[in-house]
Amino acid sequence: MSTSSPAPGMTVTTPDLEERLHASATDWRERLVALSHSLHAEPELAMQEHRSCAKVAELMAAAGFDVDVGVGGLPTAISATKGTGELVIAFCAEYDALPGMGHACGHNVNGAAAVGAAIALAEVADDLDLTVRLIGTPGEEGEGGKVYLLEAGIFDDVAAAAMAHAHPRDTFGATSLALSCWDVSFHGRPSHAAAAPWRGINALDAMTLSYTAIGMLRQQLPPGSVVSLSITEGGGPVNVIPDLSRAQLEVRAPTLEQLREVQSRVRACLEAGAVATGAELEVTPHGKDFAELRQDEYMSHAYAAAARRLGRDPFDATGTTTASTDMGNVSHVLPSVHPTIGYETQGSTPHTASFADHGCSPSADRAITDGAVALAGVGVALATDPQQRRRLLEDLSAR
Repeated sequence: MSTSSPAPGMTVTTPDLEERLHASATDWRERLVALSHSLHAEPELAMQEHRSCAKVAELMAAAGFDVDVGVGGLPTAISATKGTGELVIAFCAEYDALPGMGHACGHNVNGAAAVGAAIALAEVADDLDLTVRLIGTPGEEGEGGKVYLLEAGIFDDVAAAAMAHAHPRDTFGATSLALSCWDVSFHGRPSHAAAAPWRGINALDAMTLSYTAIGMLRQQLPPGSVVSLSITEGGGPVNVIPDLSRAQLEVRAPTLEQLREVQSRVRACLEAGAVATGAELEVTPHGKDFAELRQDEYMSHAYAAAARRLGRDPFDATGTTTASTDMGNVSHVLPSVHPTIGYETQGSTPHTASFADHGCSPSADRAITDGAVALAGVGVALATDPQQRRRLLEDLSAR
């Protein structure tokens, strides 16, 4: 098989292929929507998505994919494969939810869209000498499931990866911030707050000083850098000097390199709290660090073109920065695309309860099938463009 063109003898045209993608999405629409609604009704937290994983795996098996569950050492990760072509295109399905908010990031929608994309593209895989893979990627919310799967070799034979994230608006081309999450603890010494406060070491004071130092640091942070801190434990009875305080901390920056610089300065703020109070500082990384997203230009525009053919109007967000995603790490290793697929949310934004409320609306349901067809269209574009096909295979062989 040549690495510079689709399968020899292929006579189908791109419109023919698109019609088959549409037909597949139509045939599977009810099951894709049912999957989305079921995920939404039973939200599961990062790395605990056992029911969600089973639902996705069951649907992929019903579509004729060879399904492996628990890949890469993650019990709720999936690798589902169909086709035997030399060019491997993967779609990443997310299905974890947020604590206390359910699917407030819309992973029920983008997870179902990725499933639909894999099923649709598999319908034309033999014509295009493709292997299609659905990679179920748990723990996007702060854990970095895709990073674990990268390190485990699950993406080693993948030439390109794609997904579309739920959002209030259709966009393409935006990047994301690099991210690091820490669990922070200060350990002090308890004592009666009135009878012998001088015998205590106040862990909450250490946290408060660190919080204040970080707040003052923000003025000097490089543009685009963000530090967020939430105190999760601050002590017990008011008449006892707190001997333990805990917080969750996120550091974001435009690039991984800049992230390291900001991390160093934030760490100094934490250490200052420990030094000033005599408390012991403990910092534990929470999950994997996320890299900034590098959108593949060709894939981004291929997605936008496919979305427009569906009557959508994606906004070119090139040059703008959104939140953070572990898809960024994937994009540092292989050509990747991560647009957003929009639906009506009445002004609510991701990571709010009101955004979750709109995740099963008719508009969200349409986003599933439109997202599936547009993502599958990216796969068709890559497979039928000789230059792009050659680029992907050459990049893969050079990894």
